[in-house]
Amino acid sequence: MLVIPAIDLLGGEPVRLVQGRYEQVLRTDRSAVDMAMGYLAQGATWLHVVDLDGAREGRWQNLDVIAAVVHESGLPLQAGGGARNWADVEAALAAGVRRVIVSTVALADPILLRGLAREFGDRLVVSLDSRSGRLLSRGWTTDTGLDLLQTARAVLDCGVRRLVYTDTQRDGMLVGADDSGVRRLVGLGAPVMAAGGVRSLADLASLEAAGAEAAIVGRALFDGSLDPATALARG
Repeated sequence: MLVIPAIDLLGGEPVRLVQGRYEQVLRTDRSAVDMAMGYLAQGATWLHVVDLDGAREGRWQNLDVIAAVVHESGLPLQAGGGARNWADVEAALAAGVRRVIVSTVALADPILLRGLAREFGDRLVVSLDSRSGRLLSRGWTTDTGLDLLQTARAVLDCGVRRLVYTDTQRDGMLVGADDSGVRRLVGLGAPVMAAGGVRSLADLASLEAAGAEAAIVGRALFDGSLDPATALARG
């Protein structure tokens, strides 16, 4: 199972949010490029970047920073938060992003999602962000009322090939990952990358046993509670 460090961007700088709440921000004095280079030196083979401003505003706000991370680190990068339409996906790919993550559009417009999946194939990923089994959208600010598994099936029926699953109640809390939710999604037959709550090597082992393709790790690497070199060596 691959371990992918996460870098969340707010105002162009790396931060961590607690449960996705913009009023609970953890900051660092390092730049996004510095963090990426550090993860590269410690063994990272992929990066996961989220444009938090973009998630809130509905369009990319930090694509220049993301492009700089791609250019300086040379690492393949998947990015989300600012892609709500066809042009947004193309803009991210033009900036060097390897895989573009969409969420809100996947829940709101299945016709557009089907077209995106057909055109971009493996370069498109859908993020399913859940709270108590119900999906959130617009930077986790809106409860859609949609069921996680039912929506996952519909998304895969549109031709999407890969999912990111985040239990938002665990995100940034260091309380352990939702391996049971991952196991249910894996049972639908598509690769699943899991995010939210990872705090230890035991959590990584649990996600691997659940069938996750990758674990996306943010706060535990951000604050050093999980040694990056040790975690990344597992992948």
